[in-house]
Amino acid sequence: MKVRVLGCSGAIAAGCRTTSFLLDDDLLVDAGTGVGDLTLDELACIDHIVVSHSHLDHIVSIPLLADAVMKRRSAPITVYALQQTLDALRKHVLNGVIWPDFTRLPSVEHPALKFEAVSVGQQLEIAGKRVEVLPAEHTVPAVGYAVQGSAGWWVYTGDTGPNPALWPLLATRPVAMLVIETAFSDSEQELARISKHLSPSTLESELAGLRQDVPVYITHTKPGEMDCISEQTRALASGHQATHLEAGQHYEV
Repeated sequence: MKVRVLGCSGAIAAGCRTTSFLLDDDLLVDAGTGVGDLTLDELACIDHIVVSHSHLDHIVSIPLLADAVMKRRSAPITVYALQQTLDALRKHVLNGVIWPDFTRLPSVEHPALKFEAVSVGQQLEIAGKRVEVLPAEHTVPAVGYAVQGSAGWWVYTGDTGPNPALWPLLATRPVAMLVIETAFSDSEQELARISKHLSPSTLESELAGLRQDVPVYITHTKPGEMDCISEQTRALASGHQATHLEAGQHYEV
């Protein structure tokens, strides 16, 4: 399975794009600003989007993508998310005020988008891939995802604070790549706690539940915190090697 990092930042700035990963050519994991780097032909190949939660940096490209490709497609793009996330998209984005409702356009019979609710623990077959919905702990209802590749599982935590329910689930499977957020440095640890994000010290505590041979990749770092977080994560005492993701990277899982 090919993994393309479209965006992995917790905010925008020059060279920083918010969270989105393209698996092979047709499955999008979150839909941040990094989706905008795809060509129109690449956008038209996306058949499925799995969404971790309703915050803008993870959903901003969904309405724009639908608008861009609806004349190029004969079938709707399926958006998978918690029911609360889908409800938020309908109420606050695809409401005819912020953006047209592409679950009913260009027609009710042939919409550009189709919604499918998921729940924690559910296992799905999407684009020929086995996808499991993982628990997350955030300020709004949120999940992570695990996708099975030929070399093991690609695991994406989504936005989350300390998440004790996650680690027993990962202990029972071969994890080829863990993508985990670390939004704030330890100097902003109280803000991280309130907003239910991780900092390097809480990341270290979380990784105590993960085998040391699992490759760890850090995402969702705030642009202004990158240098500080990089220094602090290099000093992790857990024994894990943590690498910061960058937009434009490609991996095989």
